[in-house]
Amino acid sequence: MIRVVLADDQALVRAGFRMLLENEDGFEVVGEAADGAEAVRLAVATKPDIVVMDVRMPGTDGLAATRQITEATDVKVLVLTTFDVDEYVYEALRGGASGFLLKDTEPVELLHALRVVASGEALLAPTVTRRMIEDFVSRPEQRRVDSGVLREVTDREREVLALVAGGLSNEEIADHLVISPATARTHVSRVMTKLRARDRAQLVVLAYESGLVRPRER
Repeated sequence: MIRVVLADDQALVRAGFRMLLENEDGFEVVGEAADGAEAVRLAVATKPDIVVMDVRMPGTDGLAATRQITEATDVKVLVLTTFDVDEYVYEALRGGASGFLLKDTEPVELLHALRVVASGEALLAPTVTRRMIEDFVSRPEQRRVDSGVLREVTDREREVLALVAGGLSNEEIADHLVISPATARTHVSRVMTKLRARDRAQLVVLAYESGLVRPRER
C-alpha cells in the first residue's frame, strides 16, 4: 500500500486526485493540505510514502515545503509543475524532490509515477527532466558543487552515474554496459551511498553540478 498526502491549494484538484487514488488498488490517501506549511505538518505526523506537492501555494510554497520535508523525514516528494514554471523544477530536485509531473498529465501516468517514486527505481520523465536540468545548470548563476565530491567514485561508477543522469533505467544501463541488471543496481546503489544521495533525482543533479555531465550545446 502506497500512502499519499495531497498538497494543492485548489480543493477540486485535491478531490480529483483523491478520487483517482481511492479507486485504484494499492493507494491510500492519508491527508490533504492546502498550503506548504500544512503539507510539512502532515508529512511529519503521518509519515506517508509520498507527498504530491504543488509548487504555487499561499504562505509556504511547494519548493520550501519540499526542502523542509526531505530534511526532516524520509518521505519522498513528487512535485507538480506546468511548462510556464519550468524554473522551479531544478530547485525542487535540489531541494530533495524525487521527481515531478506536469499538471496536465494523464491519470494513468500519475499512478505510474507514484509507483516509480515509491520504489525509488527511476527518475520521472527523464527526457523532460534532462532538458530542464540542462537548461538551468547551464546558467552562470547556478551554484556548482566541488568536483572533488566524486573522488571516492570509481571510473565504472562515474560511467554509471553519467548514464543515470542521461535518464537510463537500471535495465538500460545494464544493456549499455553489457552487464547484468543486478550489477547495474549494485553500481547505482554504491554511487548513491558514496555521494549521500537519497535517490536517483539527486544523482542527476550531482552529475551536472560536479561537471561530470555537461549541458548540450545549443
